[in-house]
Amino acid sequence: MIESKIKVLRKAAMVSTTQSSDKIWCVIAGNEEMVNNVAYSAISSKERVKILFREHVNLKESFVRKKFDLIMLYGDTDKLRELSLICKENGGAYLKIAPYYVKNESNLLLFVAPDNAIKKLAGDAEKSQIEFSFILEDKTTGFVETDVYLTDRLPQFVRDVVDPLFKMTDVALSTILISTEEKNIEKIKEVAKSNKVFVVEFNEILEEE
Repeated sequence: MIESKIKVLRKAAMVSTTQSSDKIWCVIAGNEEMVNNVAYSAISSKERVKILFREHVNLKESFVRKKFDLIMLYGDTDKLRELSLICKENGGAYLKIAPYYVKNESNLLLFVAPDNAIKKLAGDAEKSQIEFSFILEDKTTGFVETDVYLTDRLPQFVRDVVDPLFKMTDVALSTILISTEEKNIEKIKEVAKSNKVFVVEFNEILEEE
């Protein structure tokens, strides 16, 4: 029992040390304006931060379109901490991925989607007996933009009434980093696709750097 607790404390100490590394990865997700602000700050500090990719995602569910942006960065820890403040002050989700996780956790996958879609993915993966481990998680506190995409074909006066109702819909995003065995990667990616969850295979990001 004591030995088990010591192992946990040692692992926590290792994470703490490596999280203070000079270089880390981070993922920021939320509304377009917030991500624009983060991207601008990153570009203006290009010697310290590299933008690995940025995505603008449109998800269609029933009659509703949900829009959000996400950006993945790599660079100086202190600068990325500044960008995390921009993110959090504007209701975004922020994951800091320390080198420890990249070195010690196998086959990392990143999921970004509305909270209900992430929960459905986890449930479907469990039903299919696909094993994985949650590594990191964060959620937006600000809500993403939504609209009724079928109203594009309706008269303007009808759209003026209907659209604001859905733009006030509370849609929070979840950003999840998981680890899984290599044999499960394609299986869980298929489950993510069927649930309209945006997924990134972290090893592919590392290969492109």
